[in-house]
Order: sequence, then structure tokens, then C-alpha cells
Amino acid sequence: MAQTQKLTLEDRNRLTMNAVTEVVSFEESTVVLQTELGTLVVQGRELKLKTLSLEGGQVAVDGEITALVYEEPRVRRGWWGRLQG
Repeated sequence: MAQTQKLTLEDRNRLTMNAVTEVVSFEESTVVLQTELGTLVVQGRELKLKTLSLEGGQVAVDGEITALVYEEPRVRRGWWGRLQG
């Protein structure tokens, strides 16, 4: 069973969260995190990973945070399904 996920955003400058399973990518403008509830994309400026403890699933991101977006899982379909839209 997945643990409860908690995200805390303080003054749009510090995001702390748990239930992170992987840091997929990290740049100054975008951090992509795999969590127990799906992929979370953090967008902003001058982003820095301040805390990273994947054993405990803890992550903290500092910087100017402008968006938090969960990506919808992609449904894999065959070519016939893509043709039909």
C-alpha cells in the first residue's frame, strides 16, 4: 500500500514532500519527480535540490516555484487505437 503523500509549499520558494521514489530529471527550470502517486513536474526559476533522501522518500526543492503538475499516465495503444483517436 502506498504511503500518504504530503506536499508543503512555503512562500512559493520551498517545496518539501515525501513519497518520492526517483528524481527523473533536474534542471534550473524543471524538476521531474516520480512519486508513489505518479510523475510530478515542478517548474520555476533557479531551482535547487536541497534535501534528497530516496530511502525515506523525502525531497526539498528551493527556488522560485511557478507550477506543480502531475502528469497523466500515458495509455499505450496499438496503431489502430491511435488512428481512431
